[in-house]
Amino acid sequence: MTSRFPRGYNGAMKKSAFPIGALCLLLLSSCFGGDELSQEDIDALPAEGIGQILEKTLTKPWRGEEFIPGRVAGTWHDVMTTEPKSFNVLMAEQDSATASVVRSTLDYLVEYDVVKREWKGRCASFEIRSDEEAGTLDLVYTLRDDLYWSYYGSDRKVPVTSDDVIFWYNEIEGDPAFNSSGYNGQFLMMEDGTEAHIDIERLDAKRFVFHFPRIVAEPLLSTNQPIAPRLDYEDAKRERGLQGVLDLFSVDTDPKKIPSMGRWFITEYSPGQRLVFTRNPHYWERDLNGVSLPYIEEEIIRIIPDENTRFLLFKEGEVEAYSPRPEDLDELVNKTGADYTVFNAEGSLNASFWAFNQNPVHRDTPRYEWFTRKEFRQAMSCLLNRDRIAAQVYRGLAEPKYDFFPDPNPYYNPDITLEYRYDPQRALALLESIGMKRDPAGTLRDEKDRPVSFDLTIRSESVVNSDIASIIMTELSAVGIKVNIRTVDFQKLVEQLFTTFDWQSTLMGFSGVTIFPTQGSNVWPSDGNLHIWYPLQESPATEWEARIDFLYNEGAYTLDRDKARLFWDEYQAIILEQCPVIYLLRPRSFFAIRNRWDLSNVYFDNLNGIETSALFLKP
Repeated sequence: MTSRFPRGYNGAMKKSAFPIGALCLLLLSSCFGGDELSQEDIDALPAEGIGQILEKTLTKPWRGEEFIPGRVAGTWHDVMTTEPKSFNVLMAEQDSATASVVRSTLDYLVEYDVVKREWKGRCASFEIRSDEEAGTLDLVYTLRDDLYWSYYGSDRKVPVTSDDVIFWYNEIEGDPAFNSSGYNGQFLMMEDGTEAHIDIERLDAKRFVFHFPRIVAEPLLSTNQPIAPRLDYEDAKRERGLQGVLDLFSVDTDPKKIPSMGRWFITEYSPGQRLVFTRNPHYWERDLNGVSLPYIEEEIIRIIPDENTRFLLFKEGEVEAYSPRPEDLDELVNKTGADYTVFNAEGSLNASFWAFNQNPVHRDTPRYEWFTRKEFRQAMSCLLNRDRIAAQVYRGLAEPKYDFFPDPNPYYNPDITLEYRYDPQRALALLESIGMKRDPAGTLRDEKDRPVSFDLTIRSESVVNSDIASIIMTELSAVGIKVNIRTVDFQKLVEQLFTTFDWQSTLMGFSGVTIFPTQGSNVWPSDGNLHIWYPLQESPATEWEARIDFLYNEGAYTLDRDKARLFWDEYQAIILEQCPVIYLLRPRSFFAIRNRWDLSNVYFDNLNGIETSALFLKP
């Protein structure tokens, strides 16, 4: 449902790079069920086929072009793979499908222009006031005057005020009972090792200020957030506390009663069938002619988890757009008289990864002993045949990810790359260094003579997960390791990762692009609730995690880029050496869209994704 997200709605501008709402457990749209390829086959793959596909698709990255004015008309037909679990803003932090729906009714304070590399006001302008003598910083926001909470089918409009932002910051995110992903981001580590809170203060109905107890490099990043409605949530918390807030706007709610200050009203939800969104005529963003965006009058989104059915619907003209899998591309780009255009973008700046559970709740298991040894994790990286995955799963339309920060990150260093690449012999040497050897039958056993075997949990809805897991299982089997593939649904996997901690290894990924190194404050520091391999540590479990905590904080508070680079270089190097997560590949992306839409305002690249926020219907 890309058309509901204006430019800037990505990880570069959100309060934290990886809120749980952005969790996408390998939500990749590509798979290839072809025959298994040998390494010789992989090495012999020609590049001509890839080149021909790229020649027949359109490359059109956004480089800061102004949108041309359009016209209000048309219905956009689309599909989504999973349905929302709620219409609640807080619950959206826990589910990406819920977030994609709920945030169509919200908007952000500011946005980051990845092309110009600068912050711009969105719903608010801003002023940064630093006091170098006191070592403190104030960030003052001023909300636009034309922001309203409006209601579908009603003339009622309630002004958006500072109280909306302050309530959410203090009473929802700032209340630890809600376990919000934004909670940790409200605290700064001081120079003496203590923590201090970033306070918010109301100046007037449209102005509020964040008081930072310490000067930070990116204060806008740490305070930007979607503006959520206060009135309904405030009443719910006052009357029923935590549960009252959690129960608000369930999927049983008539969505027409949900206020919106974003581009869309949610006007219909039929479980398992479809969602309908109607254009919000009171939305503040307008084109050069003063026409409010979006131009599309209505969106009808069908809920269809099966990828083959989604492809069929696109071919039959029943949906407007489709993100094709590699096996779909030949048919799409070679169709005679096609009524659509296929865009291509370079490889994603992010990649899914393979992680191992190092939570001490499993300290009495052999797997905990294995997973907490860096040599074991390094060996797993050496057994990950990324070239084979690229060839079999992505048909060559992907490349291995060996770095940590992506290229647009100001602290990206091309000289800092992963050392532990596919090399089975090196993997065996690493395993032998921690007492693991193969017995006469070929089974790998640890120093206590226990066979090395573990589960690899994947999301049941993803064919890509299944294909990659099968390759991992085959490669590890060749050195005597047994991998048991377990499939669970998305919600079950989220529960295992962050509630029960009942998992062994998994494939997963995060959405959003880490333009800034401090995105991910709830992932990389040891106390983060998304510190996947062992979350919410009271104190760092290992010396290297303690060092990461130190480097993360020092880098965040160092304004001099040259000095900060020293911290971020070491930070990247440690993570790539310790392999707490093992990155897979960066797949090239494709997007097909019907030609009945004017494509002048459509762009596609690996920074902004698909840009359709100013899309309009041809006359």
